[in-house]
Amino acid sequence: MAGTKAGGLKAAATNKTRYGAEFYARIGQKGGQLGHTGGFAANPALARIAGAKGGRLSKRGPAKNKKTA
Repeated sequence: MAGTKAGGLKAAATNKTRYGAEFYARIGQKGGQLGHTGGFAANPALARIAGAKGGRLSKRGPAKNKKTA
Protein backbone atom coordinates (compact mmCIF):
# COMPACT_ATOMS: atom_id res chain seq x y z
CA MET A 1 0.00 0.00 0.00
CA ALA A 2 2.94 2.35 -0.38
CA GLY A 3 1.98 5.77 -1.66
CA THR A 4 -1.73 5.51 -0.91
CA LYS A 5 -3.84 7.36 1.63
CA ALA A 6 -4.55 4.13 3.49
CA GLY A 7 -0.84 3.34 3.61
CA GLY A 8 -0.07 6.79 4.97
CA LEU A 9 -2.66 6.37 7.72
CA LYS A 10 -1.16 2.99 8.66
CA ALA A 11 2.34 4.48 8.74
CA ALA A 12 1.13 7.35 10.93
CA ALA A 13 -0.51 4.91 13.33
CA THR A 14 2.68 2.83 13.48
CA ASN A 15 4.81 5.91 14.17
CA LYS A 16 2.49 7.03 16.95
CA THR A 17 2.52 3.55 18.49
CA ARG A 18 6.30 3.23 18.35
CA TYR A 19 7.33 6.76 19.24
CA GLY A 20 4.36 8.21 21.14
CA ALA A 21 1.29 10.25 20.32
CA GLU A 22 3.35 13.45 20.07
CA PHE A 23 5.63 12.07 17.33
CA TYR A 24 4.62 14.50 14.59
CA ALA A 25 4.54 17.47 16.98
CA ARG A 26 8.12 16.69 18.04
CA ILE A 27 9.50 16.37 14.53
CA GLY A 28 7.67 19.55 13.50
CA GLN A 29 9.15 21.36 16.49
CA LYS A 30 12.65 20.25 15.49
CA GLY A 31 12.17 21.64 12.00
CA GLY A 32 10.90 24.94 13.36
CA GLN A 33 13.85 25.30 15.69
CA LEU A 34 16.35 24.57 12.94
CA GLY A 35 14.88 27.13 10.54
CA HIS A 36 16.67 30.46 10.74
CA THR A 37 15.21 32.73 8.12
CA GLY A 38 17.89 35.12 7.09
CA GLY A 39 19.43 36.63 4.04
CA PHE A 40 17.00 38.43 1.78
CA ALA A 41 13.96 37.60 3.89
CA ALA A 42 15.52 39.48 6.79
CA ASN A 43 16.85 42.38 4.73
CA PRO A 44 14.72 43.53 1.77
CA ALA A 45 17.07 46.44 1.08
CA LEU A 46 19.92 43.99 0.51
CA ALA A 47 17.70 42.02 -1.88
CA ARG A 48 17.03 45.20 -3.85
CA ILE A 49 20.74 45.98 -4.13
CA ALA A 50 21.60 42.44 -5.20
CA GLY A 51 18.82 42.41 -7.79
CA ALA A 52 20.05 45.68 -9.25
CA LYS A 53 23.57 44.24 -9.54
CA GLY A 54 22.23 41.16 -11.28
CA GLY A 55 20.24 43.30 -13.68
CA ARG A 56 23.29 45.32 -14.63
CA LEU A 57 25.30 42.16 -15.22
CA SER A 58 22.72 40.76 -17.64
CA LYS A 59 24.29 38.88 -20.55
CA ARG A 60 21.24 39.28 -22.78
CA GLY A 61 22.08 42.76 -23.94
CA PRO A 62 19.67 45.65 -24.30
CA ALA A 63 16.09 45.05 -25.38
CA LYS A 64 15.64 45.15 -29.15
CA ASN A 65 11.90 46.00 -29.31
CA LYS A 66 11.36 48.65 -26.71
CA LYS A 67 7.73 49.60 -26.91
CA THR A 68 6.65 52.60 -24.89
CA ALA A 69 3.11 52.88 -23.67
